[in-house]
This record gives sequence, structure tokens and C-alpha cells, in this order.
Amino acid sequence: MIRRRWATGPIRAIAAVAVATVMICFPLAAQEPPSSGQDVAATSSLKLELKPLPEGVDRVRLEADGAGGHWYVLELSGGGEERVRPDELAARVERDQRGRSFWFRLLNISSPIGFAWVAMGLLGQVLFTGRMLLQWLVSERSKKSVVPVGFWWLSLVGASMLLVYFIWRRDLVGVLGQCAGWVVYGRNLWLIHRERRLQTAAAT
Repeated sequence: MIRRRWATGPIRAIAAVAVATVMICFPLAAQEPPSSGQDVAATSSLKLELKPLPEGVDRVRLEADGAGGHWYVLELSGGGEERVRPDELAARVERDQRGRSFWFRLLNISSPIGFAWVAMGLLGQVLFTGRMLLQWLVSERSKKSVVPVGFWWLSLVGASMLLVYFIWRRDLVGVLGQCAGWVVYGRNLWLIHRERRLQTAAAT
């Protein structure tokens, strides 16, 4: 029974972290989209996923105006809201797209703060790649396959940075992938720490 619990423990931990992260990052919409038989005008507000967002806008909602039409409510980055008609929103998005620089289009960002997020994601990926180079170099030096402690630290730090980046991107596939690895890397570091502590106690 103890052995079975030990074997399923990491799996349960991975599942728990994955579920918790998904629930935090991708909460269920407070209001479901209307069904095919339901008039959109009957709903008070619908959150929309618009990428990229117009400059200076954090979120977009669709609201009925009470007269059979609709407003797009723009939640501004500096606070406050702005209501525009569909054609006005389309013109604004098109204008922003034309005005975006090459780097904004390449990195798929809509504001300067996006550069910091992308830089963090790239650094996390560099650390993630560096762990394999470290393991390879240590193995070549030892003339056998070796997994150094630095491998697990680079894995944990890189996975943490990528996890935050994927949360910002709202990328479910990336979030789930890093959740699983994050638990594995942390568990290996704990086992290494425990083994060293036991060796130190035995030596004394």
C-alpha cells in the first residue's frame, strides 16, 4: 500500500498543479455565450477574445444598448471605459495594425510591456535549452551519462518562467506542459536534497 501511494503521489501532484493552474489562468466565463436560439441583445454583457487588442485597451466586452443594437465596451489600460460601435472598433483595430512596427507584428504584442513578457519567455527557453547542453557537457567529461544537479535547477527556473509566460499568453497547451515538468523537477531536487542530508548525517 505504501509503495502504491508513493508511485501515484507524483502523478496526483502533477494533476493537482495542472488543474489549479488552469482554473486560475482560464476561469470559466461568468456568462456563457448565447445559444443559437437566444438573442444576443437579451444578454447584458459578453466578454470577447480579441487579438491583438487595440493600443491602450485591456479587454473588450459586447453589451446591448437597449435599443436593439450593441456597444463594444473597451476597458482602457489607464482605467475607465469607452463605448464604440462595431464599425468604429473595426476601424480602430485596422488603424492599429497598420501602425504597428515590424517587431510588434513579429512578436504578436500590442504594447511596449509585451517586450518584457516575450523577453522573459525567451530567457526561460534559453535556460530550458541550456540544461540539455549542461547535461551533455558533464556527461562527455565523465565519459558516461550523468544528470547534474544544475540540470534540475535550470529545468525548474526555466519551466517557471515559461509557465508565467504561457499564462500571460493564455496558452493552455503550454501551461499544461510546464505544470507537469515543474512538479517533476521540484521532486528530483527534493530527493537530491534528502539524499545529501542522509549522507551528511551518516558521516557524522
